[in-house]
Amino acid sequence: MINPDLIRRLLVELGEDPDREGLIRTPERVARSLMDLTCGQGMTVEEVVGDGVFDEDCSEMVIVKDIEFYSLCEHHLLPFYGRVHVAYIPDGRIIGLSKVARIVDVFARRLQVQERMTVQIAEAIQDTLTPKGVGVVADAAHLCMMMRGVGKQNSSTMTSCLLGSFRANASTRNEFLGLVRNM
Repeated sequence: MINPDLIRRLLVELGEDPDREGLIRTPERVARSLMDLTCGQGMTVEEVVGDGVFDEDCSEMVIVKDIEFYSLCEHHLLPFYGRVHVAYIPDGRIIGLSKVARIVDVFARRLQVQERMTVQIAEAIQDTLTPKGVGVVADAAHLCMMMRGVGKQNSSTMTSCLLGSFRANASTRNEFLGLVRNM
């Protein structure tokens, strides 16, 4: 648990009075909130997948689209949030659909950058299933871009990671990207 006294000191450094009515319980709330927002740091893919992998004679693309996520930018500790689209082509094994969303949370719920998160999700699916290919696309709004600095409220950032047949085969890649774009 984060020591609420650290948050109290931060409030003082910001010129606030942590004893005023609206801030009295803020240090405890912020400490709990930060622990929740970074709980992925203490999670592993193996834990969240558990026994959610199944032998299945399936070879068609599986897509789990529009998985919402919330993360904290490690550069500014400001939120970034959006949606992740995950696809894989099974090679004798599939994963429970909710486990894909849980894998996203393992990596989103930590101090993070979107570029790394996208790769980590793809590599986790690859390591868990050893499929023929994996594709991950993330689209996010970053409050560090929107609220401070450049102040571009309508900007979004897209990242992708393509492994196996998604990287090697243009038609597989185009099918995935087309389905993500048009669904």
